[in-house]
Amino acid sequence: MRSKNIFAARTFMFGLALLFPVAQPTPTMAQEVADTIRVNTRVVFMDALVKDKRTGVPISDLKPENFEVFDDGKLRPISYFTREGEARKPLALVLILDLRDDGAGRFLRRPEVLETIAGELTKLSPEDEVAIMAVNFDEDRSRKMLTDFTRDRNQIAAALKQVPALMVSEDERIRAMINASGKDTPASDDTSDRIRGDRTEADMGAVRSQLELNKPAENPASNQNILAVETYKDPRTGVTIIRTIMKDGTVAARRESKTGKVNVATGEEYSLYAAAREISAIATVHRPNSRAAIVWVTDGIIPIIVEDRNATADLLIRSNVTFNSLTVSMRTLYKFLLPFAKPVGNWIGMSFSGSAKYLAKQSGGEAVQVSRTGDYARGLSKIIGNLTARYSLGFTLTEEERDDGRLHNLEIRVKAPDAKGKQRKLEVNSRRGYSMTTATEKEATASRAQ
Repeated sequence: MRSKNIFAARTFMFGLALLFPVAQPTPTMAQEVADTIRVNTRVVFMDALVKDKRTGVPISDLKPENFEVFDDGKLRPISYFTREGEARKPLALVLILDLRDDGAGRFLRRPEVLETIAGELTKLSPEDEVAIMAVNFDEDRSRKMLTDFTRDRNQIAAALKQVPALMVSEDERIRAMINASGKDTPASDDTSDRIRGDRTEADMGAVRSQLELNKPAENPASNQNILAVETYKDPRTGVTIIRTIMKDGTVAARRESKTGKVNVATGEEYSLYAAAREISAIATVHRPNSRAAIVWVTDGIIPIIVEDRNATADLLIRSNVTFNSLTVSMRTLYKFLLPFAKPVGNWIGMSFSGSAKYLAKQSGGEAVQVSRTGDYARGLSKIIGNLTARYSLGFTLTEEERDDGRLHNLEIRVKAPDAKGKQRKLEVNSRRGYSMTTATEKEATASRAQ
């Protein structure tokens, strides 16, 4: 059964250790929110959250001269600047609930926790939208949209109320299977032989499944459930990553060494990469005038191939999606095994934990720890507040700068003296890069860098 297998797999993995700010068309005024204006100038926009390093309180009184923007190490003149509250884009927030019963699902099954989350979401501005997704909740489905984007706070609350019904404990699942099988009947020689035969066939099926996992990715044309197959070769390590994208949004990934040996493979799952891929497309195509953000509720244990984690960060940066996490308490067993699992992960090319925090840092988001029921409201309030309490900066690309599609590194530095003239210790949260448009996009009326 899936939940049991997941728990066993996660425990086994640990046990092994023991042996884009988006560049938009140039606005006519710094206050405008519209993303598409018929002009030729190309501008790279970025959002920056500036906090007091000691208190964590956002700083809202800074001026353009307090900021420096570096593009691949080159200082860029700031052409556009707005503060918090000046033409704020509406939020398009995707709340992803990881319902593994050995992870965050232990807490998300509690009505009081769900009510706390729903109560905090009702405080959003009327123009802000929320979508809610459940993942890893049973053995048959990896994801379910509890509600698509909506501004209806009652619909959001109703979606969250669905969560406990999705979660069935292992004992309950076993009892349901026993009840569904009917009364026991004495076994004859024929039925005993048939049962032994069934077990042999089941064992062979498991072997075949493992062999199938280690075979090259299928041709999309040969499996109608496959949407696409992505192949990426890391130029630094020579490692090849093969991702099979399924039509239901899940992704199966395989990591092969330079010699073609499979280091690690994952089954079809709604992984961090799958979520970033889906939500990045939504943000770019369907919500271009909104500030797209993910809030992933997890226990922090998210096994992922390292190259997939890096590719996830790349997707988030290019599409201007901010990743955030609410991280619940980890099981004591995992806390104990985690220090031993890390070197094993480094050896096979897997990251077992810390990916949520890494993606938040790369995309300019927040990773917040929660434990008590009230922490969910405070954590969510902090994430939402920091999404809205941001400066918007922009610099203009010259006509000579070609649209190379490459991911450029961005760095924002802030210098602000206090009342005594001493430089304040500040922390800046912002996206770590951007990419220019492709040639096709350049020919469009409103040129963009994403």
